[in-house]
Amino acid sequence: MDISDWRRKIDELDVEIVRLISQRAAAARAIGELKKTADLPVYEPRREQEVFDRVRKVNPGPLADAELLHVYERIIDVMRTLQRRDL
Repeated sequence: MDISDWRRKIDELDVEIVRLISQRAAAARAIGELKKTADLPVYEPRREQEVFDRVRKVNPGPLADAELLHVYERIIDVMRTLQRRDL
């Protein structure tokens, strides 16, 4: 594969990543609505730690766990903002 082939591959992967992040956001929004109904806090540190532990466990590389966790910390932060904004 040359550079243009790899870039085309990245473009295709980005489309998939955006689709998956959108699905994750829809799930987070639904959970936010349930939390509001149950009077539960948006921020649940134990649940977030479970997500980070699972991400580390399934990480096949080449990103180091710490690098992947940086990505997930940002994703979770955005999802928390979505829950607070929409409720």
